Amino acid sequence: MERKKFRAAIFDLDGTLLDTLEDIARSMNRTLAKYGLPTHPIDKYRFFVGDGARILVQRTLPESHAQDQGFVSKCLEDFLTDYGANWDKNAKLYPGIATMLDGLTIAGIKMGVLSNKPHAFTKLCVERFMGRWHFQAVFGERPGTKRKPSPEGALEIADIMAIGPENFVYLGDTSIDMKTAIGAGMFPVGVLWGFRDERELREAGAKLLIRKPIELLNFLE
Repeated sequence: MERKKFRAAIFDLDGTLLDTLEDIARSMNRTLAKYGLPTHPIDKYRFFVGDGARILVQRTLPESHAQDQGFVSKCLEDFLTDYGANWDKNAKLYPGIATMLDGLTIAGIKMGVLSNKPHAFTKLCVERFMGRWHFQAVFGERPGTKRKPSPEGALEIADIMAIGPENFVYLGDTSIDMKTAIGAGMFPVGVLWGFRDERELREAGAKLLIRKPIELLNFLE
């Protein structure tokens, strides 16, 4: 495979570019506590996130409550309200991300972000923490567009950039991201500093695993 053919990169957000776990966990735990429901250790949220906010809420609820879609909707609304006031309290770029984004920019690699986080929050996070870099497209979960692992969003970004999917690397920290990359015909890169482990990424089809962001620059040289 000729590495020089890669002209663009799509990034997942939570667990890939930004460590957002604590803010998500604390907002959801406050929502659970409001209804007298059991809360969860922050680290457990590594396995709750990834499939969008509604699925996050369902996974945190006791099984009996998770089947009540009206209650799920009420908790989702409360979670989003709380998160809206607290989304940037503890969030931060992972170490080495700034250097990686600088290097990609210098190399002329076009960049985009695709997340299952609600679209408004995805935009806020990118603007707040990565405003000094240019992203051709930033998409979260949006009405009318299938969320990952559907390749729909990734292919939309490819169309916006007018670059063929085969010319993209796609970075993420979960099996959902690897499946999205493969479905879109992009090169799946699993990051090992995020929310999931090496085994999950390998089994989902990662063709490259990296432990530090600088390794992506080394791969693309």
